[in-house]
Amino acid sequence: MCAVCGCGKGEGRIEADAAKPDRAGNGQAAAGRDHGHSDHDHSHDRGHAHHHHHRDHDHDRHHDHGHGHDAGQSRIVQIEKDILGKNNAYAAANRARFNAAGILALNLVSSPGSGKTSLLVKTIEYLRGELPLAVIEGDQQTSTDADRIRAAGAPAIQINTGKGCHLDAHMVGHAAGHLKSAPGSVLFIENVGNLVCPALFDLGEAYRIVVLSVTEGEDKPLKYPDMFASSQLMLISKADLLPHLDFDVGRCLANALRINPNLQTLTVSARTGEGVAAFAAWIEANAAGYAAAVAQD
Repeated sequence: MCAVCGCGKGEGRIEADAAKPDRAGNGQAAAGRDHGHSDHDHSHDRGHAHHHHHRDHDHDRHHDHGHGHDAGQSRIVQIEKDILGKNNAYAAANRARFNAAGILALNLVSSPGSGKTSLLVKTIEYLRGELPLAVIEGDQQTSTDADRIRAAGAPAIQINTGKGCHLDAHMVGHAAGHLKSAPGSVLFIENVGNLVCPALFDLGEAYRIVVLSVTEGEDKPLKYPDMFASSQLMLISKADLLPHLDFDVGRCLANALRINPNLQTLTVSARTGEGVAAFAAWIEANAAGYAAAVAQD
């Protein structure tokens, strides 16, 4: 939890402009700036930047030193509840906004280096022209991944979290306000590489997709159960490396289903394209179903 890990000291920043790819396929985004200004309407705490919970974290570190271990634990629990409560309110606002526009938001989560961005590039290339697409990229620093996404043909905006180890709903709401995704589009949210904190933070997404590389080990679902329990789809990535590894796909699936019996799974490779068509079909089917459900509401 962030009140424990200390990630709240980070200064979240988003790009000032999320322009569509230019004719050469390159994004023309301005330098990052604090995301405290956008047309995203948060009626609660309006006018305040998302780092409220950062201040809460620091506040906690400087209080109640003399009230004993139990009091300290109680205060940490209360602050954690406050942080998640604020985040959930922003997530609900994001979800209402996405629903109103028929936008299917997908939250991609994983460890660092799992191949999320490479897979996302392949998926965008496959779906380009079939569905309107947009991407919110989350990293501690640099706009490298957002640049790759724009080169693949989709508008993207970068959020740099500084020392923060996850995206939160307030950051995503402001970034979505800058992106202005077309109604009926698919919005990919590529979270910061981390299997712990992102599991706790609802971003307003319709589905959470966890990416597990075959280089990581079959026991990841057992070691990080919250992430796999809260996801709807698991992508086993870098399948082209399987002939060179001892990774047991069957054991990995068994471990994941032990944590989440309803978890859907696909095996994919950004390098060879294996499974990309199946992943794209999953997205298209859920986009159609989501649009129909929103229309009924």
